Amino acid sequence: MLKGLLVLLLFQGIGEASSHYSGLPIPGPVIGMILLFIYLQLSSRELSTGLGDAAHFMIRWLSLMFVPACVGFFFLTKIPANQWLAVTGVIIISTLVTMIITALLMKYVMAKPKLSKPKAEQ
Repeated sequence: MLKGLLVLLLFQGIGEASSHYSGLPIPGPVIGMILLFIYLQLSSRELSTGLGDAAHFMIRWLSLMFVPACVGFFFLTKIPANQWLAVTGVIIISTLVTMIITALLMKYVMAKPKLSKPKAEQ
């Protein structure tokens, strides 16, 4: 699992560096995640168990990742009353767009044919 965490941190670091040096307005972890996805799609090897274990471990504790965002929501009280509709709209629209893109991506990934390993000659 440690090797899997190191792979995830490596891709996050690459994403952070590319975001910083390129000046793109995309967060580094998002770039790293995209690069990891591309690497896994182009790789002919099977997913290592360490990377899978690390991903399952992090997904198991995913709800804790939302604590900072929920705490930050309490500081939105300083937003003027005429901007609440815009903030609520952005939250709803971004959630729907994320759900739709995730569903389409899962549909694509699940429909992708599995590569079969060549059978050993008997």
